[in-house]
Amino acid sequence: MYLPHFDLSQKPFSLIPDPDFLHFSKKHRAAYSMLEYGIYEQTGITVVTGEVGSGKTTLIRHLLNQINHNQLSVGLISNTHESLGDLTYWIAMAFGIEHKGRDKTTLYRDIQDYFITRYASGRNVVLIVDEAQNMNAQALEELRLFTNINTQKDNLLHIMLVGQPELSTKLQQPNLFQIAQRVSVEYHLNPLNWEETCAYIRHRLATAGGAEDIFDNNALGVIFYHTGGIPRLINTLCDYALVHAYAMDKVKVDLDIAMEVVSGRKISGINRFIKLKEEVEAVRRTLRETTGRDIAIVG
Repeated sequence: MYLPHFDLSQKPFSLIPDPDFLHFSKKHRAAYSMLEYGIYEQTGITVVTGEVGSGKTTLIRHLLNQINHNQLSVGLISNTHESLGDLTYWIAMAFGIEHKGRDKTTLYRDIQDYFITRYASGRNVVLIVDEAQNMNAQALEELRLFTNINTQKDNLLHIMLVGQPELSTKLQQPNLFQIAQRVSVEYHLNPLNWEETCAYIRHRLATAGGAEDIFDNNALGVIFYHTGGIPRLINTLCDYALVHAYAMDKVKVDLDIAMEVVSGRKISGINRFIKLKEEVEAVRRTLRETTGRDIAIVG
């Protein structure tokens, strides 16, 4: 709707994880390096955690687009939940191994043969589990058993667990001590800071074919404060702000538009709602009284 108004070729702030819009902050680059190391090196288990909407799934999709499938066989389990059921069948499906009508013992043997065959042909086998915090202790313990498939020198399966911070907490439970011992690489993806948030927004605007300065500094400050630097929340507010600016026939998102957007959001996970406009005006009054001039509020 608003794309022609801002000279955009596509929506810059979609909530769908799109690797084409991936912005490599220092934090995301570090997390991606950990994923790359885990996928190419014969390590144990790689664990990457981050808050909801921090960009973990986008990193996974970018990784899957970049890997050499002639060197790697990659299976992805992305719809984990507490009632996941028998993990053996999910692993078989992830690698395209026939599983219908087969008992668990036979299927485990088939999966083991698959790993051995790929190893013999010089290909690493990697299993990526997204939203891994939803797996219960039984599923995680069952996953550990697959790490026992190895040669005298190499693991035949490399496992990458990606999830919310609860995953780290869960892996510290005494009953999961054995799988925790197999974690060789771990990284927590923190939210973006102020500079990274500004760079993220400008990057997505430029990638969508628009001007990088559609949002002024005051608007960027409001968005950063109310999202805490979480990319998914940033996308939500920025998209809504563009709609408001379009409706008001403005080509820039300023402080007033940003505050109007924030005040209108009652859901979507944005949890820092305060009477921002009143606070800004109070600060401005104080500044006028002490300095004799009006000062724009940036953050």
